[in-house]
Amino acid sequence: MTAFKLVSDFEPTGDQPAAIDALSRNIKDGRRHNVLLGVTGSGKTFTMAHVIARVNKPTLVLAPNKTLAAQLYNEFKQLFPENAVEYFVSYYDYYQPEAYIPSTDTYIQKDS
Repeated sequence: MTAFKLVSDFEPTGDQPAAIDALSRNIKDGRRHNVLLGVTGSGKTFTMAHVIARVNKPTLVLAPNKTLAAQLYNEFKQLFPENAVEYFVSYYDYYQPEAYIPSTDTYIQKDS
């Protein structure tokens, strides 16, 4: 697998290096659930870009809305210009996938 190559004129500062170390170590140790908390503009995306580069694993980034998704896409595209950074936004306001619940023998039809 090609390494994630982070390109930036800036270095992590303040609490970012410790957060990068802790998150990277946790992920490498197999801890599946990690949280990075920070106020708006504190460098969470930059911090996570460093974690992605250090851990060097394919990463799925989820955003709660389309505006933030576009912003994250643009930032990651700039930070990883030599790597594949893709963008997907669902245009469904609602989507219920087809499902079957064996315990109640219930079939739920796909709906959007």
